[in-house]
Amino acid sequence: MFEEQQAQIEAAAAKARRIGLVASLVLLLAAIAGIALIVRFAALEAGRDLRAWQAQLGLVADSRAAAVDEWLARQWAVLRELAENASLQLYMTELALAGGARTGVTEEPAQAAYLRHLLQASAERSGFAPAREAASVPANVARAGTAGIALVGPDHRPLAASAGMPPLDGELGARLRQREAGRAMLIDIFAGADGSPAIGFVQPVHAVQVQGVPREIGYLVGVRPAGEELQRRLAQPGETARSAETLLVRGEPGGLLILSRLADGTPPLSRRIARGTPDSAELFALENPGGFGTGIDHAGQAVLVASRALAEAPWILVRKIGRAEALAESELRVRALLWSGIGAVLLLALLIFAVWRHGSSRRAAQAAERFRLLAERFGGLSRFMRLVTDGQPTAIQALGADGKVRFANRQAAALAGIAADDMIGKDLASLLGPGRAAELERLNRLAIASGERQTSTQVMPIAGEERMVRTEHLPLPADAADGEPGGVLLVIEDITELVRERDRRERTLDRLVRTLVELVDRRDPYAAHHSERVAEVAGALAGEMELDRTERETVRIAAALMNVGKIGVPSALLVKDTPLSEEEMRRVRESVMASAELLDGIEFDGPVVETLRQLREHWDGSGGPRGLAGEAILLPARIVAVANAFVGMISNRAWRAGLGLDEAAQELLKEAGRRYDRRPVVALVNILENRGGRERWQAFREPPQAGA
Repeated sequence: MFEEQQAQIEAAAAKARRIGLVASLVLLLAAIAGIALIVRFAALEAGRDLRAWQAQLGLVADSRAAAVDEWLARQWAVLRELAENASLQLYMTELALAGGARTGVTEEPAQAAYLRHLLQASAERSGFAPAREAASVPANVARAGTAGIALVGPDHRPLAASAGMPPLDGELGARLRQREAGRAMLIDIFAGADGSPAIGFVQPVHAVQVQGVPREIGYLVGVRPAGEELQRRLAQPGETARSAETLLVRGEPGGLLILSRLADGTPPLSRRIARGTPDSAELFALENPGGFGTGIDHAGQAVLVASRALAEAPWILVRKIGRAEALAESELRVRALLWSGIGAVLLLALLIFAVWRHGSSRRAAQAAERFRLLAERFGGLSRFMRLVTDGQPTAIQALGADGKVRFANRQAAALAGIAADDMIGKDLASLLGPGRAAELERLNRLAIASGERQTSTQVMPIAGEERMVRTEHLPLPADAADGEPGGVLLVIEDITELVRERDRRERTLDRLVRTLVELVDRRDPYAAHHSERVAEVAGALAGEMELDRTERETVRIAAALMNVGKIGVPSALLVKDTPLSEEEMRRVRESVMASAELLDGIEFDGPVVETLRQLREHWDGSGGPRGLAGEAILLPARIVAVANAFVGMISNRAWRAGLGLDEAAQELLKEAGRRYDRRPVVALVNILENRGGRERWQAFREPPQAGA
């Protein structure tokens, strides 16, 4: 009996050992499988991060390539516009009919002078002009031209050119002679006379349809600096990555040439990479336009690289970022995920084994109780925050550094169209859609990275209506005690009504301006519509000079109100049909200052009153009342002064006839740099010649109709 009981005990012990061994093997296999899954998941996470960088680099490369292409297209547009100028075409056609003899061209000296002025004005307006030097060289040495526009005959000899145009000989002349007749040609980036990068554009000039004249009768050559212009377009707005860089490269028989300045200060056109260089990121970009990959850049740094081919030039745009910087967070996260996952699997196996051997743990029960208490406390705090923020008219939500929502009030839930509790753990793209969320997520990341508040204004659909909203992105500090990495507080405020109210105020101000102008026109019939015409011309100049919205409004309102001070001038003086005495002219001129005094205290968005006070100041400092000069004079005042002088010159008065448009433009050009700022004068000439200004403003020479 004893042996039987002992055998049963030994059999039971053996069975228990077998069960323990099987359980251990099962746990081991489960741990191995879990670790394998974690490793695979970590690899997938790393691949996802790499794809994210591919998309990000591609977006930046697309935007920078578009910026460079847009700049190149603008240069072509300048030369095409000149090539289609009727006066230029007629001159070249007459020259062709005369067999190239200038004596056969009607009033050739006058036409040639006009063409030189046209080329000079176009060069200064569009950037085909050399940079101004701070001081002249103290030597009688001819300075080599670096930029300009030249009109060239079919024999490759220049007929007219702007100041600073480089000579069309040497390498530049050789490239021009290689051009296929009748076709535009890009003169790729080369080192100019001063050693800085330059680029050229060649545009054929076609004859007016005259029998016996060839189709192409000459061409225009434009040469301009390219280094800094292209460098600005390669710079990505809001760039925060230290190792990110955007380059332009061009293929060569032996490899490639880097056309742009490098981040380490290496000048453009100074760095070549030989074909066959191992793992070269730049060569990969050149050979795979539109691709994405990894490699070693010119500085020996491992990088991620994306490339884009340009539409307007035979260049490749290369966007790259250091692999260490780009993937540092990702690799840290993957390693943390991998080791924490492995640790979690092993810990879980040990816990299961411990539970199987020893049952429930008192410590686990205590930990569970602590977690329950913390969860209850957190729930109470969340309810309190929601109670406070639900009373606010703005949408408020807190997001973690990972972009996931941690808290949202009732207005944020209404904007997303779901319950506030359902927003927790989701990102903005899933709540608002990728299009609406992209800019908000970018500003969130910028606020977290910089530690500074970010603000934006944008249009956002709310309840089926396009609304104007202002967003505030406030960085939240990290919690060292809980190990939280921080996040951002996003506040979205609907400002549609505020914007509408501003627009209503602007309309009211505009009606007031028109009323005051009409009042002055009734008192001064000889200058009727003068203010209105000055406002039209000044507004066109401000647009041509690409002023911002506030500056354009300042120009328009100041021009319209400049004659309000004539209310204080006797009517008999305003309607006098004989030349005014010096004292009478002084009273009329000082009415502009009276306009400023009458309007002082009225709140305008821009410096309207100060603009009126400076209308009599001259560029060289000879004006009044304060003798201001140059840039010290407000730009709106300089623009209105040119417009006022132009309208006054071409308008008929009772005691004199108005000048022609060309005569008035010539008078202004004579005074440019002395009485007037050259830039608005050049803009006026360009509008007259190329923007339809002559047709629009010819009617200003007619006397005002009775009762008009």
